[in-house]
Amino acid sequence: MEERDVAAESAALPEGVLADLTPLERDIFRARVELYWPDVLRPLRRLYGARPDFDAWCDRLLALVAHGYQTRPAELRLLDLRRQGQPDWFQQPDMLGYVAYADRFAGDLRGVADHIPYLKELGVTYLHLMPLLKPRTGPNDGGYAVADYRAVNPALGTMDDLAELARRLRADDISLCIDLVCNHTAKEHEWAQRAVAGDADYQAYYLMYPDRALPDQYEQTLPEVFPDFAPGNFTYYEAIDRWVWTTFNEYQWDLNYGNPAVLAELLDIILFLANQGVEVLRLDAVAFMWKRLGTDSQNQPEAHYILQAFRALSRIAAPGLILKAEAIVSPPKLIPYLGRGEATNKECELAYHNVLMVLLWSSLAERRVTLMTRALQNMPPIPGGAAWVTYVRCHDDIGWAITEEDAAEVGLSGPGHRAFLSEFYSGRFADTFARGATFQYNPRTNDRRISGSCASLAGLERALAEHDPRATDLAIRRILLIHNLIFAFGGIPLLYMGDELGLLNDPAYLDDPDRRDDNRWMHRPAMDWARAAARQDWWSVSGRIYHGLIAMLAARRRSAALHAQAGAFPVWTHNEAVFGLLRDSPRGRVLVLANFSERPQTVPGYRLHEMVFGGRLVDRLTGREIESAPGITLEGYEALWLTPLPEIDPVALAAMKTTTEERAK
Repeated sequence: MEERDVAAESAALPEGVLADLTPLERDIFRARVELYWPDVLRPLRRLYGARPDFDAWCDRLLALVAHGYQTRPAELRLLDLRRQGQPDWFQQPDMLGYVAYADRFAGDLRGVADHIPYLKELGVTYLHLMPLLKPRTGPNDGGYAVADYRAVNPALGTMDDLAELARRLRADDISLCIDLVCNHTAKEHEWAQRAVAGDADYQAYYLMYPDRALPDQYEQTLPEVFPDFAPGNFTYYEAIDRWVWTTFNEYQWDLNYGNPAVLAELLDIILFLANQGVEVLRLDAVAFMWKRLGTDSQNQPEAHYILQAFRALSRIAAPGLILKAEAIVSPPKLIPYLGRGEATNKECELAYHNVLMVLLWSSLAERRVTLMTRALQNMPPIPGGAAWVTYVRCHDDIGWAITEEDAAEVGLSGPGHRAFLSEFYSGRFADTFARGATFQYNPRTNDRRISGSCASLAGLERALAEHDPRATDLAIRRILLIHNLIFAFGGIPLLYMGDELGLLNDPAYLDDPDRRDDNRWMHRPAMDWARAAARQDWWSVSGRIYHGLIAMLAARRRSAALHAQAGAFPVWTHNEAVFGLLRDSPRGRVLVLANFSERPQTVPGYRLHEMVFGGRLVDRLTGREIESAPGITLEGYEALWLTPLPEIDPVALAAMKTTTEERAK
């Protein structure tokens, strides 16, 4: 197929849509098309290039992009210019994310706006509100069964409320992130309802089969996501006499991206949400977007082409928008979502570092960091224009994403270690400090995921119940330690709502018939504003956690070396209980040491000298000067951010010491 004249195409096709714009605005649009169109065509050709109507679909997509550009509010166009002028804005060390359900946090979207001062006090620059688009009534997979992408859940407000919240957040330098479910819709969605009514065009939006022949072939290699309450991957609907692909639940119908009309619909929705002021879209379940017989129908190459097309097309209309891949998969399959090879820096800008999260909990349980060090060393680097989203937990369960290869390299059995972690964090292991619960036990694979809040998994719930001051102190130290690592690693660290106060598991979900069968709601408690109001009590449990996090975040903001583009290299410390992470770039060098044992541990001086961290060092967290020659001893669950003393700016050193003195008072 011959390359089309991009310049002529961009000048002619959108002219009617762009007629109301100034000549300069039209020229800007044409310039962006010329810049990004090769990145559009490359994945589209691989998806749909064999279709005789390929050129017509390209015209259709460009028209959608032109419309999105033409209707983009002036304030957001200015944001686009600022983002293009600072393309690494989301990689800065002052970035901090906060994740919450709007209703659990503040009742509705207007309530969220009322609590912006609280977010500002924390230092939040990125607010991720969990699924808020209009879901189906009744069970809806926590909001991930969307019935209308262009409407907000009425219980939370309206689309106008969302746009106003985005505007108010933007005025306080906070970027709004929301979820866009890409793999499926609710069966109540208009597209699905038209399919049920017999519209062949809309039936082609989904994966439907007249009998079990193909579904049975697919099932031979497909895993089950929810084996307890949604076994299998297909559901029969008598009304249409079809088997529909339903990966997650029977009420969530998988979309058919083999049909370019589906990609066009989702692109239009992406641009619509961007024009409401959404700056980050968390693209849900992207690993499942393309199906292939004989595989697990996850992480297929076409799923990446879809994301690359979304990225390039949205860049033309709304370059201030960035994309986050929700792909909770093994490390070799995860990195490509940030772009590799010819797609480097041309896929998603953000992805969840699920591996780091899992390894943090593994190291706490084992009191050893050998597996974490080796597994992170085995992960390839990510593109310079991308960043990790780091976290200690999220709204979801914890699945033990530890590969057989990584486990074997440090003398562990993969299945055995995963079983140990499930036993430990469900509270069944002898001498465990954790109180969690098993989620979705699969007897076929022995896979057992875990539910539980950060504080409860870290031992705080048990310690408080037993009125044990020492155990309470250790639990607080664990909570601060694992947050310390996500702050130091690079990218955007996320705080899940309430973790900054040490909220525990909430059993109230058992009283809700729509939630009682899903124990993930135990770690989605409502915000405790009474406890938040008492956060200034430094001696309370919540106050110790809150101010401990605040101090670490202040140190992070002062540390240019923690920019996401700086390398993050796990290093051996010659002490199996102490994790070492070297952040090294022209912006500076920081050696992070973290003791995952409750007992003091020493890193030998000769090892520090080998890493060129000999002589006088300073801890960036406290401003304390340390002599490394005799080795460095860390107290139980202590972490240090070390920099050679000559590299520290005297003004920065003074600021560190002042902060420490103020905390001591």
